[in-house]
Amino acid sequence: MSTASAPATGTSRARIGVQRFGTFLSGMIMPNIPALIAWGIITMFFIPVGFTPNADLSTLVFPFIHYALPLLIAYTGGNIVYGVRGGVVASIGVMGAIVGSDVLVDKFNATLPEGSDPLGYVHMFIGAMIMAPLAAYTMKWLDGLWEGKIKAGFEMLVNMFSAGIWGFVMVIIGFYPIAWLVNGIMQVLGNAVSWLVEMNLLPLTSIVIEPAKVFFLNNAINHGVLTPLGLQQAADEGSSILFLLEANPGPGVGLLLAFTFFGIGAARASAPGAALIQFVGGIHEVYFPYALMKPMLILALIAGGATGVTTNMLLGGSLAAPAAPGSIIAVTGQAVSPAAGGVGNLMVVYLSVFLAAAVTFVISWVILRASRKRDLAAMAATDDAFGAAITQTEAAKGKSSDALSGLRGAAATATGAGIEPATMTEREIKSIVFACDAGMGSSAMGASVLRNKIKKAGIEDVTVVNKAIAALDASADLVITQNQLTDRARQKTPDSIHVSVDNFMNSPRYDEVVDLVRTQHETGEQTP
Repeated sequence: MSTASAPATGTSRARIGVQRFGTFLSGMIMPNIPALIAWGIITMFFIPVGFTPNADLSTLVFPFIHYALPLLIAYTGGNIVYGVRGGVVASIGVMGAIVGSDVLVDKFNATLPEGSDPLGYVHMFIGAMIMAPLAAYTMKWLDGLWEGKIKAGFEMLVNMFSAGIWGFVMVIIGFYPIAWLVNGIMQVLGNAVSWLVEMNLLPLTSIVIEPAKVFFLNNAINHGVLTPLGLQQAADEGSSILFLLEANPGPGVGLLLAFTFFGIGAARASAPGAALIQFVGGIHEVYFPYALMKPMLILALIAGGATGVTTNMLLGGSLAAPAAPGSIIAVTGQAVSPAAGGVGNLMVVYLSVFLAAAVTFVISWVILRASRKRDLAAMAATDDAFGAAITQTEAAKGKSSDALSGLRGAAATATGAGIEPATMTEREIKSIVFACDAGMGSSAMGASVLRNKIKKAGIEDVTVVNKAIAALDASADLVITQNQLTDRARQKTPDSIHVSVDNFMNSPRYDEVVDLVRTQHETGEQTP
């Protein structure tokens, strides 16, 4: 199950690097989604156009998004790097960036002619994502300089004052260079988005976003660019179309429905369940393997995504806050908000989802039908639909890969070909971890599936949990990841057993893992 990886190519290393960067951004944003949801509910009810306007409670809206959310993001990012100490110093530093940015905006507005529209304040989400690793890593480095050199009894004094002094330095750095840098970045990105909207070119973003999602690179785009810009726009205008560029569930459900009606073998059998999980549960990762099986289908996703963006752009569809996860339920909640336009806006967003799904479905149907005879012939030769798809994917790529080899192994297991578990039996499995980018949606789903299988097998002393890849540690005996993420997980815990699956929802490798654990337990019980 766990095999040595071939040296990563330059492209592979670049992809892993972007994935790792996106994972770090996701690790800062995703745990704070509840705070974003709370802010969205406050705006939904208490602003002047809300369901229940309240002048006093509406005063929460600005400080919540301007101070609380960036501070939470900075603390979370600093904590990822260097625990509580890193989180505290990062929070101190980002406060300097927030205030420094406000001062720059105030000075600029003071120079404007009377009657001109003032520049709005910049919310320091990008500043928090810059300051968090900067402050935490430098604090960690400084602590390393005098580690083991402090006189007994003075440790607390040194630790408190060093963090306070370095926090002061980070405040100054945040106030001047970081605030100036982030204001400039937001100005450039904001102007770029405005230009795309004015030129009616915003649908072209799907050419980047949809392939990025399939290759697990979406977090860098979504959390690094779209969410900060969208929140800035929502604070100024009440809602933003940018929240729908990546979160629209239409393209994914359209692809899965095409497999439901026109796919073959195991892919067709599993597609209906995947469609329900993707559309209602908001776990978009479940459709990525279906697109990877036949890369031409990425064209269908791009066309569907562009259709959804075009619909929202022409008719004014938008969301009041990020839809996380990208479920139709979350989209509905943020679209129906009075700040976004209420029921009228909801109908536009629904139309964008429907049209995106329909366009993806039709183009996917054409692609699947065009290759159906070839796929059926390959399946007849191998008795394995997934194996046939893997072969075609390798042919399209012009080379094989560890990820595809792992996928073929999973398919072979499903047809009874068996595996060689010798590499696994060297380590007793007590802790199984499902890992994905954020450690929430898809990995939680996979952990639940395997946990139920282990329970039914009567195995009691094995834990099955889900984590973000960044949170993996040596305590994990066996780590299960999707094919595209296995290399990163292996780098994080090289001594663990690593299992690659194509789909967290339903993989034949789960039964394989259960059999192995059961065998280990039976052997252990027989050992004196």
